[in-house]
Amino acid sequence: MPLQATSGAASYDAFGGGVPVVPQYIEEVFSTWLFTGNGSAQTITNSIDLSTNGGLVWIKPRIADTSNTLYDTARGINKQLSSESDGAESTTTGTLTAFNTNGFSIGTSENASTSGSNNVSWTFRKQPKFFDVVTWTGSGANRTIAHNLGSVPGCIIVKRRNTFKDWQVYHRSLANTEYLVLNTTDAKATGATRWNSTTPTSTVFSLGTDSSVNASGDTYVAYLFAHDAGGFGLTGTDNVISCGSFTSNSSGGISPVDLGFEPQWLLVKNTSSDGWRIQDVMRGWSQTQLQDLSPSNADAERVLNNNPSYLSPTATGFSTPTPGIFTANNTFIYIAIRRPMKVPTDATKVFNPVYGQSGAPGFRSTNFNAGIDTAFYLLPAGYDDGTNAYPNLQNRLIGLNQLQTINTRTELSLNYNKWDYMNGVTNLTFLDTSFASWMFKRASGFHDVVCYTGTGSTRTVTHNLGVTPELVITKSRSQALGWVVWTTSLTSTDYWIRLDDTMAQANSPTGYGGTFSASAYTIANTGPYDALNNSGSTYVAYLFATCAGVSKVGSYTGTGTTKQIDCGFTGGARFVLIKRTDSTGDWYAWDSARGIVSGNDPYQLLNSAAAEVTNTDYIDTYSAGFEISSTAPAAINASGGSFIFLAIA
Repeated sequence: MPLQATSGAASYDAFGGGVPVVPQYIEEVFSTWLFTGNGSAQTITNSIDLSTNGGLVWIKPRIADTSNTLYDTARGINKQLSSESDGAESTTTGTLTAFNTNGFSIGTSENASTSGSNNVSWTFRKQPKFFDVVTWTGSGANRTIAHNLGSVPGCIIVKRRNTFKDWQVYHRSLANTEYLVLNTTDAKATGATRWNSTTPTSTVFSLGTDSSVNASGDTYVAYLFAHDAGGFGLTGTDNVISCGSFTSNSSGGISPVDLGFEPQWLLVKNTSSDGWRIQDVMRGWSQTQLQDLSPSNADAERVLNNNPSYLSPTATGFSTPTPGIFTANNTFIYIAIRRPMKVPTDATKVFNPVYGQSGAPGFRSTNFNAGIDTAFYLLPAGYDDGTNAYPNLQNRLIGLNQLQTINTRTELSLNYNKWDYMNGVTNLTFLDTSFASWMFKRASGFHDVVCYTGTGSTRTVTHNLGVTPELVITKSRSQALGWVVWTTSLTSTDYWIRLDDTMAQANSPTGYGGTFSASAYTIANTGPYDALNNSGSTYVAYLFATCAGVSKVGSYTGTGTTKQIDCGFTGGARFVLIKRTDSTGDWYAWDSARGIVSGNDPYQLLNSAAAEVTNTDYIDTYSAGFEISSTAPAAINASGGSFIFLAIA
């Protein structure tokens, strides 16, 4: 078994020999990237090295009824196939013009280049135990084709390139005498001459004599997808792609599908009827929203708001929020790809405080554009109701909805909350310089978000933080109940405080009262005032941990004098959140966008509708973290007082 290394380092043979193996992560081999056509050639920089390693780029305009176009390095640039068509490969100058070391380039002939066109691209890099591309010339006789997947394929998609023929699909959940057709809604069919009635192996897959896969002299391409093959993460044992199936019951519902990971991309097909469907989180696939596209037609994106009525991602797979939505007793096959998994080393790639923006997306990062997952934005006093300020918290998983940290309200549904931007959320264009926002990206070891449904009894909540959480903030989405906060700095797991209140820590009734680990935590009962686990209620939890050089969850004892808090940073903190726990006290929040400087530092109270305060000097800069000023009040630095904090570099 390999020894665990730090993020980005190599793993070695446990006996000290062998060549070091660099850990592989899903974000290095797969990308969903949204972009807008500008009528000109453009380059998409998604950090996937296609030039060195090879792979597939799949592009679909989301609004117009325009073809899915597929390009791969085995066939070369400008060679285009359409997944909804049985047509031959076309070669058109100015479509996909380059496979780059960090993405790809398109010319003016690609459908997605149309000015104003909203597009999605899915990039699959060749990598053992994930994906491979193979081409061959048909022989007309039973044969095998070698591949470099390094594992048994879970799904194989084949297209005859030089003439008309349907796309043929092998899937491990079907018999090796069966197949599906990618460009139609047809049910599975039997055809022993497709795969020669032979299951693929880790080195070859078999072909029969059918002309759709092996006519003499014709040319073909195959895309191979792995299944639960490991090969990723620090130890090289994590799965990043699964090819499986599920069956609806007599009522049209399904049991939750357990992948062992949270998916970011899902391809689904009913084997009896209906077309193929693709969901991905970058286009808003969430608990409250569904935006899917189909490989089997050129239709515009289907959008369902507040009625996802199909499938929603969970921390361990996916499920349906609407029992009875499926045709009863039908079987569905799928390909699911894991969400990003790498531990960050640069805080600017996972957190960005912003102040004074206008235009859409309304709240956006200026430092990273590979997907914002949590947005905390502050409506200034008087903006919403003429009087109060409203701190609003929302995340990609709950989609259209948001919660306010100053009250117990259930989540608000806002149809203008659009997550289908690479660098932000909302399609509002009327924002102005009085808005502040904090943008977070979910990342192992730093921050995670979990949605779950209460049971009313002891239960386990699975998460993908990858380390034991040190700060957990939970809110009921469906009931008007307060925010419950637990951190490692409280007296024990039985203690809790509220985000929407000034209360000191309390332990009656018990809160979490269970155990915390790198993959799950236990809720012992319903928690204080049913705010953690009431039967049938829906919840969202925000998890944070200390990540070296990126974030620090900690505590300190006040002195009443100037005090430096060492977080292990080198350039100081860009965000600081402080709460007194041994006595009442507000939740104070500062950010570098509005100013963490040697002078006055504006702060916002997350538990109060009061306007931000700008003329105080309660914290100051300190390269290793932050400094608490001697002028800070008792709620921040009372001598002998106990305080908790979250700081981000």
